[in-house]
Amino acid sequence: MHTIDDFVRLVRDELGMPLEEHQVSADLDQLPEWDSLYLLKLVTALEQATGRSLPVGRLLEARSLGEIYQLAART
Repeated sequence: MHTIDDFVRLVRDELGMPLEEHQVSADLDQLPEWDSLYLLKLVTALEQATGRSLPVGRLLEARSLGEIYQLAART
């Protein structure tokens, strides 16, 4: 997972969430299907895709999928 397009594809494929690229910057509360189970599934999918552990505490503080992407891309 190198680009935001890869991230959006991962969210769509692994979570089954119909995500549009413009929704990446939206607050998580504004995503119609978002809940805490999606976050857990996303963390697992990101760790598998990147091959490394992610800072779950920091991911829990993220307010958008864009912030989650930035954290995953930096780690």
